[in-house]
Amino acid sequence: MCNPGGLTPTVLFRGYGQCSAAALFESELVSLQGMAQKEMLGTPLEGIHPTYVYKVVLLGSPSVGNSVPAHQYVKNVFRESLPTVGCCFFTKTLHLEVATIKFDVWVMAGQETYRSVCCLYLRGAHAALLVYDIANKETLSRAKLWLRDLEKEFLADEIVIALVGNKPDLAAEREVTTEEGEEFARTKDLLFMETSTKSNHQVNDIFMAIAQELLKREQKKASARSTADLRESRTRTWCCQL
Repeated sequence: MCNPGGLTPTVLFRGYGQCSAAALFESELVSLQGMAQKEMLGTPLEGIHPTYVYKVVLLGSPSVGNSVPAHQYVKNVFRESLPTVGCCFFTKTLHLEVATIKFDVWVMAGQETYRSVCCLYLRGAHAALLVYDIANKETLSRAKLWLRDLEKEFLADEIVIALVGNKPDLAAEREVTTEEGEEFARTKDLLFMETSTKSNHQVNDIFMAIAQELLKREQKKASARSTADLRESRTRTWCCQL
């Protein structure tokens, strides 16, 4: 289980046998998602200063420590290792000038045991972080597999995806160059950053970049709705004049 020390996230899967892990995880995940679904609308509450609730999922191989960035971001405390068995759930609220954003951050264990329930875990996500270890090229390959899963579940404009190279402080052991990560992200139209949870380098920045992209998309949708409403209003006026 994920035990972030001081933080009390909701934890799914509680140490049952390996053979039934996926089935038990699926049952509890459905239950928790049902409770959280009321908030995960991706739409603003009423008022001049809107509040948006977004589901963000972190995906990566077991060795990349993808729960560590979530803990670092929420608690601003570095933990060397936070093994996840099943799924951890964190929340973080951002008070920005134009809106308030609440991130519901879901961290899924990278073990193959849980890939059978991947679709349940991804359901309703607004953003995803694909985390790999810059000192382990195989983890980038696994991140690309997670991207394929996302592409099967979402259209390009339905989710914001960021590719995140973790542990750049291990420069002497680097197997994935910054340029390689940037190029792959560019070809797939992904956000990209290298972050170090150990030094807290760009951990907040990647979540802020996701928030800004989500708000940008909200503005585009609002503009499209306004244009559609204007056209409808003009059509009604024209019909009344006939």
